Amino acid sequence: MRMVSNRAHSDEEEMFLVPPVQAPLALPTAVGPEASKLLQRMFRDPRVLQPQERGDLIAHLRSAVDLAPHVPEIRVLLGMALCVDLQAQEAMEELRQAVALAPECFVARLKFGELLMRLRICDQAAEQTEIAAQLANNDVQSELARRQAATIRTMRREGNERGGYAGLLPRVLRFRRKSTPQSSAPAWAGSK
Repeated sequence: MRMVSNRAHSDEEEMFLVPPVQAPLALPTAVGPEASKLLQRMFRDPRVLQPQERGDLIAHLRSAVDLAPHVPEIRVLLGMALCVDLQAQEAMEELRQAVALAPECFVARLKFGELLMRLRICDQAAEQTEIAAQLANNDVQSELARRQAATIRTMRREGNERGGYAGLLPRVLRFRRKSTPQSSAPAWAGSK
């Protein structure tokens, strides 16, 4: 009977990115209690944070990055908060730095891939997501990476990808063909 309870506890630990015993203790030392509360609210529903609260959260996370610049997870949190505040360029820089600091960090790769996916930069998003899938340590992480990869494949298939003029040129030529009247066709076209 004791083994059953131990087994259930280890399955519960696998569900979280951080074991539940450590989860509440992992951030407050670096981030602070006020920022931790704002982060919890942001994770529940990003739309509930008011602009002032988003600004406060970003300021707290920036100071946490200044205090611990070598911790990639704090940069990931800052990048996520910047995304919620619609500061995509700054978020991309923070997530890029987090990946550079810790190339083996699952969360950094996954969130960087997610931002790239949301910006419709699908080739780079697929690359980061594939690396994240390879770094996954448990079933939950694998499932998150799998779902994100499936979304990227769907975006590619439906043509929701950003970049290049490959899709623009055929549309322009098709429009020109439709708008050209038949009478303006060259004389040699009808001579057969």
